Amino acid sequence: MTERAQHPDTPESRARSWLRRAGMPSSTSLVRLAGDASDRRFVRIVPPGAPSRVLVVHEGPIDPDTLPLIRVAELFRRLPVPVPAVHGADAELGIVVLEDLGDTMLEEAAATLPAAERTARYREAVDIVAAIQRGGRRLADSGAGPFGLRFDVAKLTQELDFFVEHFVLGFRRHALPAPARRALDDEFRSLASDMAAEPRVLCHRDFHSRNLMLHRNRLHVIDFQDARMGPDTYDLASLLRDAYVELDAAEVNGLLTHYRTVAGLRDGEALRRRFVRTTVQRALKALGTFGFQIAVRGNSRYRDALPRTLSYARAAIGQDRGRRRLGELLGPVLEESAS
Repeated sequence: MTERAQHPDTPESRARSWLRRAGMPSSTSLVRLAGDASDRRFVRIVPPGAPSRVLVVHEGPIDPDTLPLIRVAELFRRLPVPVPAVHGADAELGIVVLEDLGDTMLEEAAATLPAAERTARYREAVDIVAAIQRGGRRLADSGAGPFGLRFDVAKLTQELDFFVEHFVLGFRRHALPAPARRALDDEFRSLASDMAAEPRVLCHRDFHSRNLMLHRNRLHVIDFQDARMGPDTYDLASLLRDAYVELDAAEVNGLLTHYRTVAGLRDGEALRRRFVRTTVQRALKALGTFGFQIAVRGNSRYRDALPRTLSYARAAIGQDRGRRRLGELLGPVLEESAS
């Protein structure tokens, strides 16, 4: 019988098993950390007289040689992008040991920093987006996993269908007659096709204020294991139309201009059109995730993000030429009063 089988299978029990295997002192404390929308759990270990670490506890055994969390961390360090160091892994226990970046997310920093410092941090975040894209172009022939994954029509449509299933039908409980669903499918195919036709760059895929940690006076990126190829505005839309931090129009325009400069783009109007279009898809995708977490998982942590994300979706659909029919079809479920 393995050590894991002798104890209740909880993140804390597996963390204790890892401590024993690693020869850590029995007085090492464990602190359960807030999770994300995945099935992974996070436990901080604080050994006496030694640096703390964060254990990422997966649902079951892992293969460290193929695990995206480890492989993408290695890739991002080569870009270079600041990510937590990987200090080890236990395949049987399903644990990856990461550097502890502390508790200060950009979300929290944005709420407390003076305006000039907040802007500087967001410019730093935009610089990281550009670094991911530049490094991705340089390493695209390396054969790393993210370069074989892409936001193509199928993937983008899958995310929009998830929105229908878990936000429109599941969370809102809004009936969609067959003709309306067919019309919505047509609109989704059009949106996905337009986005998939854009030149692809390496994307973090979930680049927002809760996945940027302020550590040693520098932003570090976490939750990067789902990186893939996609539109150049995908990470920008995640950051600048963040469900957890709302930036005003002047801030967004300034940061888009900064991205245009560091990315070497000439056509600012085309960039803004792509940004709006990506915001439509990204906001609907986020609403699907929030609906699933609230209605299926019973996780109310995301409820406060609904009004802001609904507002993003309504505004972007209204600004994106050619999405009028999409706005008509989704109007009833995108009203804030229905949340």
